[in-house]
Amino acid sequence: MRKAVALALVMAFAGAAAAQAGVLVRVDKTTQRMTVSVDGVPRHQWNVSTGRANFSTPNGIYAPQRLERRWFSRKYYNSPMPYSIFFHRGYAIHGSYDIARLGGPASHGCIRLHPQHAATLFALVRSAGAGATSIVVSGETMTARRASSRQRTAAGPRGRMTPVAATTPRMARDHAVRSRASAARRAQAPAAGSGWAGWGRSTD
Repeated sequence: MRKAVALALVMAFAGAAAAQAGVLVRVDKTTQRMTVSVDGVPRHQWNVSTGRANFSTPNGIYAPQRLERRWFSRKYYNSPMPYSIFFHRGYAIHGSYDIARLGGPASHGCIRLHPQHAATLFALVRSAGAGATSIVVSGETMTARRASSRQRTAAGPRGRMTPVAATTPRMARDHAVRSRASAARRAQAPAAGSGWAGWGRSTD
């Protein structure tokens, strides 16, 4: 009952905030999606990775506490966290190079985005300012089985996501080849500090 009341309050606030000027970032842990509205108008929708089991991203209504263009996790293996927007203690929205896992819970509590999307959001928040930005996190952490089901997709024409069941054997082989090539490039990436594109895989 208390969860239902809390969810209702969060959604009511999100609806009120959407009518105000500024940036509203809404993260739904159930769908693993982020919606970004600017001055009440939806501007972006992106896949995210929130905290996995036992590392759930905390629900609530937040404002940015600080922005860090380049950051490395001090707790988890010095993992890269480009375009970090810290919103609650050590929790942040940031870019991740573990792109294949976006769309399912995978982090230690942070909210991961594709690096390009993280850069876009970072610029929006920096332009609007912390006082004009709201971050609303709601929903429930998916189980491993549900997350696996959501992530079983392969890239279709023009970047659209196609269910695995609808792919052909050739598409599946091509996807596997691209995945191996991507892993090889990450292994040969330059050392940290040479630019965020070479920071490697995030495991925060």
